[in-house]
Amino acid sequence: MRLRWLAYPYVLWTVVFTVAPLLLVAWFAFTAVQPDGSSAFTLDGFRSIVAGDRVPLDLLGLQEVFGLTVGVPLYVNVFVKSLQIALLSTLACLLFGYPAAYLLARRRARQRGGTDLLLLLFVIPMWMNALLRTYAWLALLEPNGIVNTVLAAVGLPKGQFLYNDFGIGLGMVYNYLPFMVLPIYSVLVKVDRSLVEAAEDLGADRRRVFTRVVLPLSMPGVMSGVNMVFMPAMTTFLIPNLLGGGRYMLIGNVIERQYMIARDWTTASALSIVLLVFVLASMRFMTRYEKGNEGGGVLL
Repeated sequence: MRLRWLAYPYVLWTVVFTVAPLLLVAWFAFTAVQPDGSSAFTLDGFRSIVAGDRVPLDLLGLQEVFGLTVGVPLYVNVFVKSLQIALLSTLACLLFGYPAAYLLARRRARQRGGTDLLLLLFVIPMWMNALLRTYAWLALLEPNGIVNTVLAAVGLPKGQFLYNDFGIGLGMVYNYLPFMVLPIYSVLVKVDRSLVEAAEDLGADRRRVFTRVVLPLSMPGVMSGVNMVFMPAMTTFLIPNLLGGGRYMLIGNVIERQYMIARDWTTASALSIVLLVFVLASMRFMTRYEKGNEGGGVLL
């Protein structure tokens, strides 16, 4: 109790750099500047979200496959597009990240301690600035970049890897994959070895040991990783700006342009509030399934 004062700097930091900006965004979302310079309460920002120009809904290309044309407001279409790419990127990170985390956990079990080189390779890119990491993909994926040069050298046709869903999704997977691997790995290395041995003694093969013991015990790490990948993938604007050539609009890009270019702070703040509510609701849904994973031993 006597050391409670040590938390005061953190509380002050949170108030100044988290609470105050959120309150400021909320203020701009519900106010508009009048011609005389005063501020008045308004819901125009929220109305513009649902009452803007209508465009065809972009949902996994289904409107082209089935010939469906569903008109939705522009901002709703951008939000759906952002959600679609964020979900696909999160799924890709999970598909690639879980086997990697499982492999790292097995290697850690065999080494019985020490630093794993593979784990270090996953962590090292996080030490580099995200802007530099994303710029590197431009050199790799541009029309005359390294990837297309290699494809042409082996007689394969060049591909268009930038300024589309693939390029942006690839950039998200690369940037956020460590945030999926590390939480799963931290849970897998704590799986009690005796549980695996008990399942094997009862006649379970490797597949059943994994599906009935290891996978359920690793779900807290999976949900934590999904949470840590989905949230930044949903809100990012740096990756679409660079790998989308500035022409690819996701919800983060729309908010940035409304603030910095259009100077429509009311609509930008309203979009930010809607996105914040969605993110908090998603976090609440996913964290319900996160539980503490206690126990000793390591995974074989």
